[in-house]
Amino acid sequence: MSLENFTGDIVEPGGAEYESASRTVLASGRPARVLRPASVADVRAAVRFAAAAGLPLSVRGGGHSFAGFGTNDGGVVIDLGRLAGVEVVDKDRHLVRIGGGATWGQVAAALAPHGLAISSGDTKSVGVGGLTLTGGIGWKVRKYGLALDQLVAAEVVTADGDVVRADGGDLFWALRGGGGNLGIVTAFEFAAHPTTDVFHGRIAFPATEAATVLQGWADHLRTAPEELTSIVTLANPFIPDGPVEVHVAVDSDDPALAAAALDPIRRLGTVIADDVTQIPYADVLVDGMVPPPGIAFEARSAFVDRDSVPDVLRILAETATSGRSPIIAVRSVGGAVSRIPDDATAYAHRRAELMIVTTTAGPKPVLDAARPAVDATWRRLAPHVIGAYANFLASATEEDVAAIYPPETYRRLAAVKHRYDPDNLFAGNHNVRPDPGV
Repeated sequence: MSLENFTGDIVEPGGAEYESASRTVLASGRPARVLRPASVADVRAAVRFAAAAGLPLSVRGGGHSFAGFGTNDGGVVIDLGRLAGVEVVDKDRHLVRIGGGATWGQVAAALAPHGLAISSGDTKSVGVGGLTLTGGIGWKVRKYGLALDQLVAAEVVTADGDVVRADGGDLFWALRGGGGNLGIVTAFEFAAHPTTDVFHGRIAFPATEAATVLQGWADHLRTAPEELTSIVTLANPFIPDGPVEVHVAVDSDDPALAAAALDPIRRLGTVIADDVTQIPYADVLVDGMVPPPGIAFEARSAFVDRDSVPDVLRILAETATSGRSPIIAVRSVGGAVSRIPDDATAYAHRRAELMIVTTTAGPKPVLDAARPAVDATWRRLAPHVIGAYANFLASATEEDVAAIYPPETYRRLAAVKHRYDPDNLFAGNHNVRPDPGV
């Protein structure tokens, strides 16, 4: 099948843009073609071309996948970057339509003049598609839930090149957590919410106080206002002396509410830095780091239920001060996330209080040298953690997929996959194989 009706850009090996078009933020590849659709019709043509050619297919939004899903070797890449419009389509309902190739920085900037926001991630250049389809744990998560919890409809190009609207039923259920398994979302419709300025910044403590600060922080979150969302980072080699940093966002412009949420954190230990200030919500999102050539990242993640919190935080504190620690981040969830039934979406880890991530970075020899210590940490954590968060995984093994999707979730996803992608065209992801079920 030809691309004669394709009106977007076609980038091939040897072309002037190929070197930049063939790689993502975190991965490199050598695809046979990179297609940049200019319309939904182009996406349909690109999907049909890839299916007819029998080539591996990768779909790229922001290109931040740790596992490198946005590129491949010898296949087709569909880069959605030209489909990045952001439009408020219903002011009364705060309904926002966002192109499948938009980034969260573009969304935040477009919604700010309207006084609106969507709880998303924390990085401007991260794509709306990749983050939303697998979760979306951002700075408003405890008050408004995951990014996918705010999705009300999606326009999807399926494996046969058809365009369908998903706003209920099995496809809509599967899109909210099923990653890129079901098709290419060319437009998202979100219910945004009115927003004010927020209180945002970090409160830092000495590394020697890690155990006390971590446990006190987790205890506080159980009774703190849901306006407070927080991330603790430890053992960060890019920060001098590696302090324990409690990053916070209070989704309010009320100083009294901010003080009630943050003062208990400040009392957890010896504060050595405190730069929390009131800023516009759009300014909370940070620029994504683009690693230099030869630098790679490895990320692992898991969830923590309430009963396991003390054991996990103890292990992380001990690891952080061991001298051989990866970068550690502990993210608060709970709140609005936990009020949604486990089976309401394909994101299945609703009961977790925390999500933990370890990250290592460097050239391949550095990653190889660090891996035994990281493996040892995860062996200690294994009895106390559950699942995995797909957006913070650098691999896509069968074990990874099983961690992301518990058995019943996987079975239901496989059945929906069989209906919309029976030949598994969309396999460049944490892949759920199509299965008609019983």
